[in-house]
Amino acid sequence: MTAAADRPFLIAQITDMHVVEPGTRLQGEIDTNGAMARCAARLAGLDPQPDVLVITGDLTDTGTPAAYAHLREMLAPLRMPVYVLPGNHDRREAMRAAFAGTGALPADDGQPFLQYAVEGWPLRLVVLDTVEEGRTGGRLCAARLGWLADRLAEQPGRPTLIALHHPPFDTGIPFMDRIGLDGRDGLADVVARHPNVELVICGHVHRAVQTRFAGTLASICPSTAHQILLTFDPDRPDAWVPEPPAFHLHAWRPGGGLVTHLVPVESPGPPRGMHG
Repeated sequence: MTAAADRPFLIAQITDMHVVEPGTRLQGEIDTNGAMARCAARLAGLDPQPDVLVITGDLTDTGTPAAYAHLREMLAPLRMPVYVLPGNHDRREAMRAAFAGTGALPADDGQPFLQYAVEGWPLRLVVLDTVEEGRTGGRLCAARLGWLADRLAEQPGRPTLIALHHPPFDTGIPFMDRIGLDGRDGLADVVARHPNVELVICGHVHRAVQTRFAGTLASICPSTAHQILLTFDPDRPDAWVPEPPAFHLHAWRPGGGLVTHLVPVESPGPPRGMHG
């Protein structure tokens, strides 16, 4: 599994699609299914095509088999391999069943968490499960952190991307930070011991956010559908806004590192020439 020699290795990241059962809308008004269909079409039209697609949680809003089946239908035309991880709105067993045999998740190994490493690409991908069933916020327990430490120790010199749903840092948006990630200090300890970690990618917050983290960088990808209100007021209740949907495209070149691009879902039209 290699990328074309004359271009970067491209990882598309989408997140927080909140797909619902066909014929319904999220909260009765947000057309997350239509938004996901438009995102899939945008991904399919990219030239060059991404080498892989990573989906960082909240694939569905309800975690039902019908919602996952609908998402599978929308992803089916894409030609690149797809890798998924759960968010707080997902249900592990329904995800396992929906993506069994697709390569998007490893075969059921009896472990309670959906965690795995993807090998064979120019950049190694390590997927973490931060879901704590029954809670909106996430958690990394000792078992999950130990698993991560073991995976990173296997290939300490290999450029690596870590993917998880809940970001391991505060964003400054109070109502989102209150449902953040427990165990982030443990994650920082593990990551700091491995300078080969190029980037930690996340979802959950429905906004594009970047920061330094544990000697590397961490970034949050915006939602394919609705975004979260940008506010720093601690008394402001949670709210969503109809800001444009987008996704991230991470470009890796050996010796050049990782560069992240924000890509709008709605294409503004064909490119035009520039003068001067």
